[in-house]
Amino acid sequence: MTRSEREPAVKLLRDLALLPNELRGGAVAIGNFDGVHLGHARIVRRLIALAQQVGGPAIVFTFDPHPVRILRPELAPPPLTWTDRKAQLLVALGVDSIIAYPTNEKLLGLTDREFFDRIVRGSLAAKAMVEGPNFFFGRDRMGTIDVLRRYTAETGLALEVVEPVVINGQIVSSSRVRSLLAAGQVDEACRMLTQPYRVRGMVTHGAGRGARIGFATANVDAVDTLLPGVGVYAGRGLSQGRNWPAAINLGPNPTFGEQSIKLEVHLIGFEGSLYGEAMEIDFLSRIRDVRPFGSLEELKVQLASDVARAKTLSDT
Repeated sequence: MTRSEREPAVKLLRDLALLPNELRGGAVAIGNFDGVHLGHARIVRRLIALAQQVGGPAIVFTFDPHPVRILRPELAPPPLTWTDRKAQLLVALGVDSIIAYPTNEKLLGLTDREFFDRIVRGSLAAKAMVEGPNFFFGRDRMGTIDVLRRYTAETGLALEVVEPVVINGQIVSSSRVRSLLAAGQVDEACRMLTQPYRVRGMVTHGAGRGARIGFATANVDAVDTLLPGVGVYAGRGLSQGRNWPAAINLGPNPTFGEQSIKLEVHLIGFEGSLYGEAMEIDFLSRIRDVRPFGSLEELKVQLASDVARAKTLSDT
């Protein structure tokens, strides 16, 4: 199956001046939507329902980059999704279009009232809004959900505030997903996401040891989102328009005395070269910890077990 057969076309806009009339006058949800988790999916379901009620499109308005990366970059968390991936995930949930507004000083300088009047009512001509209870907007985050209630009531916009999703007593949030991934708890994180956790990077040359022992790996660099914690994982590798089940080693290579953290992906059933290619990797399940092995034969036995386990997990 090719990627185009699996994933809907992205409906992503970055310039409000190019917004067509058919994307105005609907329901709007504003936020970062990082990771697109089950809480976001709940907001989107209500967004689509409200859009149908007002007879307009369902629009997600998000920011690129996250405002904190401009205001306080030292506090910016590592992102869970890049913008195009975020748009893919939201379109898969049924959103009509995503606006990834370029975050700049001018936008961040708007007061809550200016943001509401110029963007929500002006550019988007929104008739309805859907937000979570912890929504903030405008300069210095002065616009709270109570402020939004007042503005929407004054101007006749419908507003629905959606309660968060709770799993095992924990609120599903981007920060919670981030913490689970950093701890290597990919299985738990994936239960909070609408699709498996994905990263992307470029395939570069490595030491070539894997190929010499029968387990060739693609070394993936330049990953621009959060990497899970060190470990061996089952997943999928996506490149050249196709995907393969994958055994993923994320971490050092202590058997050979290497301590640097590397992302190495063995595509099960793939033959050929991927050097210089872009690759996307889905993390599905953690298999084991990274550890040293006493001999090359011991390592090969373990790698064969990892690959078999990864294939089973990625096929389920």
